[in-house]
Amino acid sequence: MGADFSIGTIGLAVEGALATITLDQPARHNAMSLAMWRELPERVEAAVADERVRAILVTGAGERAFCAGADISEFGENRSGPDAAAAYDRAVHAAIDALRTAAKPTIAAIRGICFGGGLEIALCCDLRIASAGARFRLPAARLGLGYAYEGVALLADRLGAGAAAEILFTAAILDAEEARRAGIVGRVFAEESFASDAAAYAASVTRNAPLVLKALKLGLLEHAKPAGERDFALLQAAVSACSASEDYREGQAAFRERREPRFTGR
Repeated sequence: MGADFSIGTIGLAVEGALATITLDQPARHNAMSLAMWRELPERVEAAVADERVRAILVTGAGERAFCAGADISEFGENRSGPDAAAAYDRAVHAAIDALRTAAKPTIAAIRGICFGGGLEIALCCDLRIASAGARFRLPAARLGLGYAYEGVALLADRLGAGAAAEILFTAAILDAEEARRAGIVGRVFAEESFASDAAAYAASVTRNAPLVLKALKLGLLEHAKPAGERDFALLQAAVSACSASEDYREGQAAFRERREPRFTGR
């Protein structure tokens, strides 16, 4: 799907075993236009379908922002009435769901501003890392903007109800260390080395056995479902596939021989 660069785009690049999805509208701090919300599921699906890819890194174009949230300059046109607002919200929810349920591990690499819908995008990722200069905020209460249940639930699920309430009710800006303590990010890296640190962090995931990564991600996705809806047969099949794989034998051999394993996903 083509994108008008005046309203931003979602980039996808694959290098080795890592797919990088880039939120790209730097003139607006990578704020998400409607076109970008609609593109994001396509990029996620393409990365998941690519057999070379073991993990997906989500980042923002440039160094000033991960994502400033939804592009509110579009709201007058794209949320002009109940029907338009509902269509807009469906596009947002589809994008969020595609990222949240991606079948491969996802990593948010956050530099600069991470506000509103940008924070929601980050929280959809399994792993979240930030540069020391990153800033985080959910400003809905300061904008008079109703915040959808899905966003509230995601925040509470990731951080706990207490931390979610503080972030939502105060609409305060958090620095990177405050975000780490709140559980928004797991690691904070120096600003000057963030690109290389993020690449090394991603490599610590992609060097691992693809079938195991797939089974582990499936376990996390099934755990997020209500207890009665979890597919334990599917989970057991995924675990059994790991034990029967060539990669299992390679991992054992590499351990015995004290060398790095060479996994192939078979």
